[in-house]
Amino acid sequence: MARLIKNLKNDRQVIFDTGNFDDWCVYVVESNGIKKAPYDVTYFGDLKNISEHYEEDKVYNDFVEIYNKTSKSIDQNILSLIDRLVSTYKEEHQVLIEQWFAVIYAGMIAEENKQYAILKKRIKRLGMHQTLKLGYEPRIAANFSKGKKWRNLDTIMKPYGF
Repeated sequence: MARLIKNLKNDRQVIFDTGNFDDWCVYVVESNGIKKAPYDVTYFGDLKNISEHYEEDKVYNDFVEIYNKTSKSIDQNILSLIDRLVSTYKEEHQVLIEQWFAVIYAGMIAEENKQYAILKKRIKRLGMHQTLKLGYEPRIAANFSKGKKWRNLDTIMKPYGF
């Protein structure tokens, strides 16, 4: 059953709905009702491109502010935080920043709720860190953790402080 996370300014919605594995699949619903599950590579790429128009680490630091407050449930205070952060971007970037911050926020909530996920939301942070701080190509960052054991990923994350 679909659960609304955020109505976006571009007449889209970010929702949770049933996916292949559980009820924590994140979708962007178009104004015409068509829903699509966004790919990490897409928002990593868009956020990397947007980050090039701002001071170093702005996009990453804004993401970390959301990350630090994310728990297992949707929090209206964090959705308001996303709106405040979005307002600090140039108008031409606001639609994508709002959408992708909402999607990543939802993705982190989903990770926190996945029954067998050990790394939880840290997995999203690794991808964002690799893309925005280490300069990985979005495709590489999006696929980096696939097939790796959680202990190996944990060992990679710890020196970065998450």
